[in-house]
Parts: sequence; C-alpha cells; structure tokens
Amino acid sequence: MELTLEAVALFALKLVHEENGGSPVLRDDPVMVGYDREAFGLLVRQGDLAGILAKVDECVAQALLAVGGVDSVLGRELQRLAEGVQNVDQLDALSAPLATLKDYLKDIQ
Repeated sequence: MELTLEAVALFALKLVHEENGGSPVLRDDPVMVGYDREAFGLLVRQGDLAGILAKVDECVAQALLAVGGVDSVLGRELQRLAEGVQNVDQLDALSAPLATLKDYLKDIQ
C-alpha cells in the first residue's frame, strides 16, 4: 500500500509542479519530502488512517488547484474519487479507492 500512496502523491504533485519542457518530478524530488514510501510506510505500520488520509488530501487539494478546481471536468472527477478515499473508515478498505485515484491521477498528469 505504501507504494500506491507514494504514487498518488507523486502523480498529484506532478500536476502541480511539472511544466511542459521542464524537469520531471521524481520520487526523490524535494517536493516529495513527507510523501515518500517511508513516510507512508510509517503511517501504515502505525495504523494511522487519519494521518494517511490527511497526506492524501494535501496532495489532492494541490492537484485540484492545478486542474482548475472542482468546477472543471477534471476537478469534479478528481474530487469524486478523492471523496471515495476519504470516506474509507478502515485501513484495509483503502486499497481499492486509492488505486482508482492513483490511476486517474496518472492518466491526467
């Protein structure tokens, strides 16, 4: 799950920080500090669902701004998928909505 969480953060932050013709955002990029596999791994091992959801929400909020907010077509879908993640109440139920969110972010970045 840590890898999927890191991928969600990476694809969301790519939307925010990458520019056409610019350097790509990579996993070891400074914007990924606090959103890397180890940071998420610690939260997963601690069972800190609230902490995980807060970190995902931070990334999604930035990505929403980058796609034009919730009033844009991409933003509405991103918001809908993010709500699916935020509505999870148990850590073991996070995988499916998180994977869907990751795939969407990957497709639109």
